[in-house]
Amino acid sequence: MASTQELLYTEEHELVRKMAYDFTRNEVMPIIAEHDRNHTFPYELLPKMAQLGFLGICLPARYGGAGMDFHSLGIVSEALEYGDSSVRETIAVHLALHALPIFQWGTEEQKQAFLPDLAAGAHIACFGLTEPGAGSDVSAIQSRARRDGDSYVLSGEKMWITLADVADRFLVFVKTQPEDGARGISAFIVERGWEGLTTGTLEGKMGVRASNTGWVNMQDVRVPAGHRLGEEGEGFKIAMSCLDNARFGVAAGAVGIIRACIDQSVQYARQRKTFGKPIAEHQLIQQMIAQMQQDLDIGELLVWKAGLLKNRGERNTRETSMAKWFCTEAARRAADNAVQIHGAYGYSDEFNVERHLRNTKSAVIYEGTSQIHTLMQAAYTLGMRQDRPVRCPMPAYDADAWQEDE
Repeated sequence: MASTQELLYTEEHELVRKMAYDFTRNEVMPIIAEHDRNHTFPYELLPKMAQLGFLGICLPARYGGAGMDFHSLGIVSEALEYGDSSVRETIAVHLALHALPIFQWGTEEQKQAFLPDLAAGAHIACFGLTEPGAGSDVSAIQSRARRDGDSYVLSGEKMWITLADVADRFLVFVKTQPEDGARGISAFIVERGWEGLTTGTLEGKMGVRASNTGWVNMQDVRVPAGHRLGEEGEGFKIAMSCLDNARFGVAAGAVGIIRACIDQSVQYARQRKTFGKPIAEHQLIQQMIAQMQQDLDIGELLVWKAGLLKNRGERNTRETSMAKWFCTEAARRAADNAVQIHGAYGYSDEFNVERHLRNTKSAVIYEGTSQIHTLMQAAYTLGMRQDRPVRCPMPAYDADAWQEDE
């Protein structure tokens, strides 16, 4: 019987899958538990990820990218999170939330100026939307920008920013017309080292401990007008398109967690014996593993559907929302069951399932909580929400054009 992967992906995709999983098993998994225990960022992985093309996997070759499609981004995201959520988050923030928005919304001059260094890992980037008092309610952000000649002056604070203390490029969202609410938000590319910009790290996280999370403070940071992404007032639309990219990666990564939980639970269940037989022969253990497999198959299909629409350049907000919602909840359920299958050992960090369970709690919160996605899906189904075309849609994937190095 053909697997879901064989039905959905090409031979080229399977080569990407092998490369990404080999990287995870050989480079990520031997070191990530120690980084997780120590709450340290695995800087040593960045040049290796750049060398394999992961940091620009779905950027065209003419901008320094690997020229692959969005299915490839999903495959890499899945493989990295098979090892640990923290590593997958680097791709999500650097590529999906920073580089891809520049590719979609930027001028040709901005693409040429920023994307090659991002794809090569010469610059590491992050995304600054959330604030101390603004999460799901984006229109509540308080950061401000005022025009001053040929530049803007930015002030405000961003919170819960992944890679805050690692990145040297920041895509931040501030209000240029505060009286217009969401329509008054604009986006800017800010660089570390500019006067008035400071960052810090947040401590004490439950999960994704090997990923840097922190705050970004802007005190009268002067930003050239050429670093504004899109037009004034387009920031909300840009931010929402960013979330479509990131949610796709989160969903694919959650599939990787489910797969990891299955592999580890099957191995343990075959070895561990109770009442004179392997626990794999106990029906309640089988029930949990069967649920994981069902969720894996459904999750793969949802991710593939969203990736297909992305490749076509079609609006995919509903589909990526559904994939993110289902896959992250399924990953949390799979990790919970995996810990249960492992018993007392599952409660310790001797096995990876303990780390996966902690990590999955963040996945149902970031990039839109499960509650937000529930409301979105209800609104679509009830006809209360309808997506409108944007000024700069994501270009459809063209293998010949994207892989041509001009």
